[in-house]
Amino acid sequence: MRLKIIGSAAGGGFPQWNCNHRLSQAARFGQAGVRPRTQSSLAVSPDGKGWVLFNASPDIRQQIAATPELQPRADGELRATPIRAVVLTNGDVDHVAGLLSLRERQPFALYATQEVLDVIAQNSIFNVLDPAIVPRRPLPLGETVAVLDGQGEETGLAVEAFAVAGKIALYLEDSSDPQADFGSDSGNTIGIRIADRGRNAFYVPGCARVDAALRERFAGASCLLFDGTLYTDDEMIAAGVGQKTGRRMGHISMEGATGAVAALAGLAIGRRIFVHINNTNPVLDENSPEHARIRMAGWEIAHDGMELDL
Repeated sequence: MRLKIIGSAAGGGFPQWNCNHRLSQAARFGQAGVRPRTQSSLAVSPDGKGWVLFNASPDIRQQIAATPELQPRADGELRATPIRAVVLTNGDVDHVAGLLSLRERQPFALYATQEVLDVIAQNSIFNVLDPAIVPRRPLPLGETVAVLDGQGEETGLAVEAFAVAGKIALYLEDSSDPQADFGSDSGNTIGIRIADRGRNAFYVPGCARVDAALRERFAGASCLLFDGTLYTDDEMIAAGVGQKTGRRMGHISMEGATGAVAALAGLAIGRRIFVHINNTNPVLDENSPEHARIRMAGWEIAHDGMELDL
């Protein structure tokens, strides 16, 4: 099973278009050790020929252009793609907007929880993806599902969706009640177990907390790609670029007593990699003490184009 991280940043990418934070400046001006990144997405293939995307970021066209494996073969048909299916982990803009760039009447399948499929169905702009050509298939929680392409053929991958602590998409929040709790554990945000011939990889780009059940689920995984949005919970506030904590945005921090590093310490996991990294996270600077601390704790920091063979 081949995994290719085609987008490793959180929403807005890195550098974010309007961000003048020191890290975005460093990426924009080419500082050594500070790599630009596109928005969160993963491509997985059992054979290196057909691929399944996990989330379709607004940067999908750029990501395909940078990834030869996702482009039509030189000897292929006039309209063709090796992308067989797209699996969504939530309804956030940075995970669904790329669907609109895949609208050229090309068959592939779309998988998501019923909650997310309902959100897509309620927004008519997504009708540019004709359901007769791009079937929308619900992912039941807790069941292993063989991923089929748009024409019902097996891709060779199987997935299991499971709910994780998160929140509803930002555009669904009720702005009239700023004190409301928009958190959700019901399936608005999910993690995915990706299975192929006995190898298991977990993709969880959004998660607000780790409990005992989630720890148990990850034990023994070949690879874990996990929410690395923020280094500390109050990072955006301290940086002066926002007023929300990571917890309020539905994201666990890396560090801290309840952060991901501490919460997942001691588990037998083949490789553990932080993905979905926000433009204020100091680990984006490979020369920073924060980057060094995360690496010392046994974690890797995802970058665009990072490949894993399991």
